[in-house]
Amino acid sequence: MEIAADSVVLIHYTLKDDSGAVLDSSAGGEPLAYIQGHGNLVPGLEKALEGKQDGNALSVTVAPSEGYGKHDAALVQRVPKRTLQGSGDIRKGMQFHGRTGDGMRVFTVTAVTGDMVSLDGNHPLADQTLHFDVEVISVRAATAEELEHGHVHGAGGHHH
Repeated sequence: MEIAADSVVLIHYTLKDDSGAVLDSSAGGEPLAYIQGHGNLVPGLEKALEGKQDGNALSVTVAPSEGYGKHDAALVQRVPKRTLQGSGDIRKGMQFHGRTGDGMRVFTVTAVTGDMVSLDGNHPLADQTLHFDVEVISVRAATAEELEHGHVHGAGGHHH
């Protein structure tokens, strides 16, 4: 079966940056399950997988515009510590969920200076070219329930 919109696809993948360092990989664990055409993957990878079949292996290079986007300076902000109430000791590298005009984003603390905290709402991989090595494990049609929820149920699915 070919990968097309509303296919449930199981893949093993390794993601590397331009220097060849491994950023993420499913090797040695469960394959990643996703529904094609539902924005579960970065756009460039989803596009490259369209029409592939189980057993196919491919290497995909994804530009930032098709990956996690360009770095947006507007998503970097400084806020007083007191606005992050209830989070205890705030340290560099901590992450918070915050609402923006585009919906929910994850903000990473990049600096703490006195009472001010610098937050960056860009994805850590913004501006990065992504290099994926992908192996397609299986392809099947999504169930009505999966389509309604927009993610995979059962094996290989992430529970929310």
